[in-house]
Parts: sequence; structure tokens; C-alpha cells
Amino acid sequence: MKIYDSQHIKNITLLGHAGSGKTTFVESMLFEAGEINRLGTIMGQNTVSDYHDLEKEKGSSVFSTLLHLPWKESKINVIDTPGTSDFVGEVISALRITGTGVMLLNAQHGVEVGTEIIWEYTEDFKTPMIFVVNQLDHEKADFDLTVEQAVNRFGRNVLVVQYPLNQGNDFNAIIDVLKMVMYQYPADGGKPQKLPIPDSEIARADELHKQLVESVAEHDDQLMELYFDKGELTEEEMTRGLKAAMLHHDLFPLFCCSATKNMGSGRIMGFLNDIAPAPIDTPPVERQSGKQLLCDPKGPTVLFIYKTISEPHLGDMSFFKVYSGVVNVGDELVNSITGTTERFNQLFLMNGKNRDAINELRAGDIGATVKLKDSHTNSTLHPKGNEFHIKPIDFPEPHIRVAVTTPNKSDVEKMANALHSLVEEDPSLIVEHSQELKQTILHGQGEIHLNVAKWKVEHNYKIQLDFDPPRIPYRETIQHEAKTVYRHKKQSGGAGQFAELHMLIEPYYDDMPPTPHVNLRHTDVHELPWGGKMVFQNCIVGGAIDTRFMGAITKGIMEKMENGPITGSYVRDIRVSIFDGKMHDVDSNDMAFKIASMMAFKDAFRKANPQILEPVYHVDILTTNDYMGDVMSDLQTRRGIIEGIMPDGHYQKISAKVPLSEMHDYSSTLRSIAHGRAKFSLHFDNYAIVPYNVQQELVAKMKDDDDESH
Repeated sequence: MKIYDSQHIKNITLLGHAGSGKTTFVESMLFEAGEINRLGTIMGQNTVSDYHDLEKEKGSSVFSTLLHLPWKESKINVIDTPGTSDFVGEVISALRITGTGVMLLNAQHGVEVGTEIIWEYTEDFKTPMIFVVNQLDHEKADFDLTVEQAVNRFGRNVLVVQYPLNQGNDFNAIIDVLKMVMYQYPADGGKPQKLPIPDSEIARADELHKQLVESVAEHDDQLMELYFDKGELTEEEMTRGLKAAMLHHDLFPLFCCSATKNMGSGRIMGFLNDIAPAPIDTPPVERQSGKQLLCDPKGPTVLFIYKTISEPHLGDMSFFKVYSGVVNVGDELVNSITGTTERFNQLFLMNGKNRDAINELRAGDIGATVKLKDSHTNSTLHPKGNEFHIKPIDFPEPHIRVAVTTPNKSDVEKMANALHSLVEEDPSLIVEHSQELKQTILHGQGEIHLNVAKWKVEHNYKIQLDFDPPRIPYRETIQHEAKTVYRHKKQSGGAGQFAELHMLIEPYYDDMPPTPHVNLRHTDVHELPWGGKMVFQNCIVGGAIDTRFMGAITKGIMEKMENGPITGSYVRDIRVSIFDGKMHDVDSNDMAFKIASMMAFKDAFRKANPQILEPVYHVDILTTNDYMGDVMSDLQTRRGIIEGIMPDGHYQKISAKVPLSEMHDYSSTLRSIAHGRAKFSLHFDNYAIVPYNVQQELVAKMKDDDDESH
């Protein structure tokens, strides 16, 4: 099998909203390149990409798929990515290691919200981009509206390179204003005829060609001078200018195709061969140390694992990019994180689930291997004695969470191991063993993302999972001060226990004045791990309680604050004063005073008009005007407070504050309300007082749970 050097490799990520036709488009690419001898279809469940059982079941991409194909002088590596925002981690990891993004737009729907989400990440990475308007054979295709939306959202640097002559059911011809030719395709697609542009289209084609040349010239002073001198640029000059402008994320050429009819993919691959940057042309990758690593075929062998999978029919596979040097079968490299030495017994080029064994991969290339011992996503591997650590992929914060249990108690440990393996494969998932909530919490990008994780555990590890709404991390505090006296006395033969405490508790806030009418001897301020403070004041005079017991008293209060008297939630923002008490020369000890302080705190807390606080999150929703009213109405049913509405491209961004307890099913609800044309993000904002009726419900539930436990 041919080995390609770093100058003749093109690494491409296929991007687009779900349903834009990425999987069918890459099928067309593979067919045109001779990698497959027949075109598969989504309906037929026989495409090279979307090979996973779950993807066949859903009829859409769930995982990114690595493919490769030869075209002219180049080897084109393609990563086909999912279009659903739940799987944005797959998109980010692909963008991180490829040099060009190909964004498919559905000619029926134009720029969709999934496109918006993905575009934000291409902006972060400054990925060279081209657009492809797909599905021009559909009866509702609207090329001009799609281009208008793309320009409005992504800027005037979206440049029309091609436009359809006859979009709709009879689509079979594309006018190319870069090469100034018309491509006319046979009924079954494939290789087109190159024909002169019809007279009726000459004026439009000339105008678009002029716009294209002027835009390329604007981004290169030397080309601008040539353009002023000649009024035109040669094909070689246009190629040079487009390469430079794309590499700097300045110009975004736009092409046409019908993936289902196999029309247009060959021309796009030709453009990628001619114009798309090779790995050796792209900026160096950043190392954790802040230094940079050049793509150098003669440098030390350094590779980066961007994806790992564990599948029954594939085994454990690691997908990687060679950033420097050459990796050969039999090489041994060191994991920069663990120090483990890994041996590469096999190397593969991948086309979906199909593997092509290869002996070496050079800098800039992408491949896979199997059975690495201790290397996962974000691992860097390098030679012994040469330490390199490529900066890891930064995955987005999760948007949704569920509590995970298994009905079979004997599977609890297996479940924990399975979830740990999932996170190693997909770092956009987070598993949290919450001591506060006493639950295992699985965090993900959306409901579909979590359901895929559940599917994998049940099918790959044969462990049944149940998803439940996670408990809410409420907080408890008080609104008034309260005093109490508590005596702990225990006598059951031998040494007894005795402690008496006089306690005052008050709501605490920063810079509050001293407690009146107490003789303050000492103050300790405790910053609580769960937020807020507990201020402890020793106000004992005359030796009523020995100072040596103050530590036990504080410990008792803190333990009770970890299991609040009202709902069992953490307690915060309390000032506690011990102003009197009694002790016994023989029966008083640390345990007695610890128990007394716990019971005194509980009693005083309940007298002090206790208040439950709930976590409130700041939520940003991006949606179209069509669904804005429905989205806001739904937020209000969730006790949300709308804080603002502002335009964001041709979308509207709604900002609100919503209690976390009302957000459990929001991902699926928003998808339903906006028909998939909305996204949201959220982050913790503050704790707020719950409404009276909600507090009563929570207290009643706590009482019912206590009754059941007894």
C-alpha cells in the first residue's frame, strides 16, 4: 500500500447539522475514488460510515468515523462526524487533528442550529473551511436562500465557487465560477461532461467570478497589485491566494452537490487536493509546556490519541495522528502521562470498520492501532528519553445529568468499571460519585448522549442501567436567631456521659455586627466546602465548660451541618455561640460534648425559622424567532426568570435564571419545542430561597422517607 509523505496528505473533517447528508457524501467520495464499488445508503444500512449497530438503528451518525481515499496526488483522510449537538465531543476531537473542515448545508433548510454550534468551534480552532450546499436535487431546495443565510451568519467571506443551473428534481448541472465551466452529470451521477457556460448564465457567472477574484486579491497585497495591473488572476495565482486565505481562516469557498445522486463530490475532492492545506502547511501544535511541535517527518516520533473505542467486534482501538516523525510496526513509545511503554504491534488505515494493515505512518497522517495497555484519548506517545506532551483536547462542560443505578446489586462494581471505561473513550462524559447526594451521577451533553452511554453499557458490558432524576443539592439555613439548652446525660454502669450546652444560633452574613450581650472569648470562621460559612464563638466565662471540649463541640456542629435537620442537605451561613453550660469532673468527655452540640444545634435550628435554598442556574437558549414564544412560555412554567433577549446572527438568544430542580428534562423538551432548531448552555449562578409550597413539599418528602426507613 502506498505510503504518502506529509506534503500529500489532506486531513478533512465532515461537518454539518444532522440530516445534511455527510454520511452519503463521504460514500460518494469513496465511490468516486474507487475505494468501494457500489454506493451504500442510509436506508439500506450499508454505508461505510455509520456502520455501528446503534447508528443503523437510529438512522444517523452517533460516532465519528475515520476513512481514507486516494485522489490525484493526495491521500485524503476524512472524519465523518455526527450532526447532533449531543455528540459535539466527537466534532471537537476531529477538528483538533484535521487541517480543513467541510461544512455541509442542507439546501432545504439552509443554515441550521447544528451548523451554528459547529461553526463556533471552527472559529476557536481557526480551521480552514469550505461550504458544500447538498441535496440540491430536493424539490424544496433553495440555493440562493441558503447562501444568503450563510453570508448573514458567517460573513461576506463565504464565496460562491459553484451554483446549480437547475436545482430541484431535475438537478444535473453545476456552474463553476472558479474554472468558468459547467459540469453536466449523467442521470446516475459520476463523471460529468465539461461544457461551456450557457449564454443565459454568462452574466451571473462573470459577476460571481469577479467577486471571487477580488476577494482573493483583497487578502494578498501582491495579488492585489497583479489584479490592478491585469484585471484578472491566473489559475495558479488564484490557487496560491485561496490556499493562503483559507489557511488563515479568511475565505470560505462554497460548492454544490447532490450526494444521493453522486453529483459534485469529484470536483470538491479536486479542490481539496489542489487547495486544502497539507499537515506540513498548518500551524504547529501546542505542547503542554507552551512550546510548539512542528509537523516534521524527520523529527522524533510523536503521536496523539484523539479517540478510543472498545467494541465487541473491533476490540480496543486507539485512533491517533502522527504529529512528528514516522511510526513503524514494532516501535515502542512512552505515554507522556503514565510513563507506560506501549508497543505498536499493528498499524491500520481505517475505512469505517474495515482495516487496512500498513507498516508505517508518517508525520501528518492519521491511523489506528489496537491493544495499547494504558493509553487513551488525550494521551501523547513519544520515544524514550524525549519528553513531549501535546496539549489535551478541551471538551465542553456537560449540559445534563442523571443518577445511575443498576437493579442487580452484584453489578454495582461492574457498573462503576463500565462507566469508567466509557469516560476513557468519551471525555465529554463525566462520572461523579457524589458523597453529598449519595448517588452516582452521569453528566453528558444531552439526553441522546446519555442514552447512547446507557446503550453501550447494556450491550457491551451486559449490565442493566436505570436512569433517575438526580437529587438536588439543596442548602439549609435560618432566618431568625434562636436559643436552646440541651443536656446530654447517660448512665449505664461504669463511666457515664454528661454535657450541658447553652447555644445561640444566628443567620450569618459577611460584616455582620458582633453578637450583643455575650462575653466573646474566641471566634473561629470555617469556610464550608459546600459554600458559605460557619462562625463559631466561644463565649464561656468562669470555666463552666473547659476549653479542651470546644473542639468536640465544633465537630458535632459541623457533622450536623453535613446532614441538615430539615431535608438532610448541607447547612450554610450560621453563627453559633456557646455562652453557658455545665460539665462533670468524671463523666464529661469529648463524645458527650459532641453529642450535646449535635442535638442542641438541631433543636435550635428548628426554632430559628429554617429556610431551604435551591441552586439556580443561568441558562442561555439560542433559537429562531419562530419558536421564541414557546421557549419563553416553557421557561416560565419552570419558575424561570427571563433576564434578556438579544439577536445572535439570525437567531435569538434568551437568557434566564432557572432552578436546577426544573431543568431535568429540559434537553428533550427544548428539542421537541423547537424541532431541533435550538441549543442551550447553563452554569451555576447562585443559591436562592425556595417558594413556601416547595419547601413544604421537600420537608414532607423528608418525613415520608424517614418513616419508610423506620
